[in-house]
Amino acid sequence: MTGTKKDLINYRIARAKDTYDDALILAEREKWNSSINRLYYAAYYAVMALLLHSELNPTTHTGTKSNFSEYFIKTGKIDKEYGKVYSQLFTWRQKGDYDDLFDFEKDKVVPYFEPVNQLISTIADIIQK
Repeated sequence: MTGTKKDLINYRIARAKDTYDDALILAEREKWNSSINRLYYAAYYAVMALLLHSELNPTTHTGTKSNFSEYFIKTGKIDKEYGKVYSQLFTWRQKGDYDDLFDFEKDKVVPYFEPVNQLISTIADIIQK
């Protein structure tokens, strides 16, 4: 890693926002599996920034989900609805990426855009404090 821990945290927040924008572009093209993937990764990059900010450094996606739940959702530092969103996206990203003959539809994907955007903003606010 080059730069400081703060640089990496800021990079991950920026990456979360860029990846969220990618999800919007894919949704415009009705690429729903790819949109779910990008929504998951947008949330993942933001959560990773938060964990790094909190001196936590999981090495797997499952570890990231567990740390996020244990240290932020269960403690009430972040609303449990965001934990549900993150957990659902984690499951759906795997399903969309790895299951054969499975395709998401618009009505499943679109409701996740606003919560992911809010999660990124919430995490960015926590980090700025």
